[in-house]
Amino acid sequence: MELEILKKILVEVLGVDASEIHEDTTFLKDLGADSLDIFQVVTRLEEELGVTFEASRVEKVETVGEALALIKQTRNK
Repeated sequence: MELEILKKILVEVLGVDASEIHEDTTFLKDLGADSLDIFQVVTRLEEELGVTFEASRVEKVETVGEALALIKQTRNK
């Protein structure tokens, strides 16, 4: 479920094809996201999932898989 939500948001915000998004995909290198893009993705995730992510933890996320782990950890709190 989290992967589908994240993919949907990445497609909408970054304009990438969903088939390009895998757990080892990097936001910066593979998807070409900049800091504003990441902010938009995080904001949309927070709205969609009803959670708040700690900025210090978000800054360390580089891949889709790491983002999914953070989403799961945050939702389970």
